[in-house]
Amino acid sequence: MDPAFTPADLGRRFGALVIDWVLCLLAAGLFASPARDAWAPVVVLIVEYAIFLGLFAQTPGMYLTRIRCVDWTDGGRIGVLRGLLRGVLLALVVPVLLMDQHRRGLHDRLAGSVVTPATR
Repeated sequence: MDPAFTPADLGRRFGALVIDWVLCLLAAGLFASPARDAWAPVVVLIVEYAIFLGLFAQTPGMYLTRIRCVDWTDGGRIGVLRGLLRGVLLALVVPVLLMDQHRRGLHDRLAGSVVTPATR
């Protein structure tokens, strides 16, 4: 653990989630009615997390709010499977509410990830 480590603040994390959720509602509207089929945007969110976090370490919302989700041990990308796990756990909401001193929710701890400010 780097003594200079600073986790991403909760405001940016929440902002990223709101942006991603709006994008998921729009994407789900292409194949389902999000108002009638509540599962559709949730599935899109899980897939978005798997692909974007696994390959790029950022979802579109994270990119806009300048944060990223990386491996807890080495700071690298978490990969598609751990991105998928993190997305599923995030969809359950409860893991997000259980944060440690590094602002890692249960979904982060189980996926071995951490959300940090992005450098540009």
